[in-house]
Amino acid sequence: MNDNHAQDNAQKKTKPLTPKVKELINRSKSVILATVDAEGNSHSSYAPFVQIENTFYILVSFMAKHTKNLAEGRSTSVMLIEDEMATKQMYARERLTFEAKTSPIERDSESWNNAVSQLKESHGKVVDLISEMKDFILIALHPLKGSYVNGFGSAYFVDDNLEILEHRNDVNHQSK
Repeated sequence: MNDNHAQDNAQKKTKPLTPKVKELINRSKSVILATVDAEGNSHSSYAPFVQIENTFYILVSFMAKHTKNLAEGRSTSVMLIEDEMATKQMYARERLTFEAKTSPIERDSESWNNAVSQLKESHGKVVDLISEMKDFILIALHPLKGSYVNGFGSAYFVDDNLEILEHRNDVNHQSK
């Protein structure tokens, strides 16, 4: 039997896995960020986060290029992805990607104090130190829309609450 034919049959038999968006978020400690500056240059980075209700909070420094982009509400994409050491298939790592509206949180406000407290609980005493530094600001990431993938043939659209909208079955993988 031809290898391509076997792959085609295996692909046809692949069924979408049950989405586990909240479990991925709960297992994750940081987000990968992609931002665009005023000149259209892209910048990527990461930041530890906490999720409070449906908003992600990150404490970031203006020493990093992406912070100005985040503070100015520029186009932002956020990704959470399964740890490389935990995955069975590098091409099909579980991941959640979403576009986000960003907003800086006023220092010493109720939102600031709550998020910083939860960041400290999740990421340790270093948060006390960096939250006092004047170049660090707290940014809220509000999901808008995105996608969740947890295997071959198992991709979904998600809404602003990171709830599954529908299976992304509009594109079928093709072999040469």
